[in-house]
Amino acid sequence: MSYYFTILGSNNRPLYELDIGTYKHSQNGKTNFPPEIDELKQLISNASLDVLESIQFTKNQIFFKNIDSFYGYSVSIFLTQGNTKFIILSDNSDMMTGDDSIRQFCIEVNEIYVKKLLSPFYDANSPIRSKTFDTKIRYTAKKYL
Repeated sequence: MSYYFTILGSNNRPLYELDIGTYKHSQNGKTNFPPEIDELKQLISNASLDVLESIQFTKNQIFFKNIDSFYGYSVSIFLTQGNTKFIILSDNSDMMTGDDSIRQFCIEVNEIYVKKLLSPFYDANSPIRSKTFDTKIRYTAKKYL
């Protein structure tokens, strides 16, 4: 199972993105998106923002599981307090990894992201290029996904 994870800033510009292969099923951590989906990951993720914006203020929640789907891939979104969005594109066919593990992953990523925001060397809504941040996200993905 493969995941595409992206962080969109409050202005809906991408700050960070990562292709995640699962370690729980294949044990190798490599992604296996088909070529036609590999090219459309960003489009699918951004298209789900329309759905999010229509229900964002009507629901009293920060995690929207399976908010949108496209050709057997589902999109889940986690909202932070500053309207930053964590978007995860995942395969619908293998639901062994539950929504709870995706939610837990997002909660831990939120903690990592808040620590990044607190750094005086980081400007909010600018791309994240830190190798330490990337390593922490990859470790969290290995832990939950």
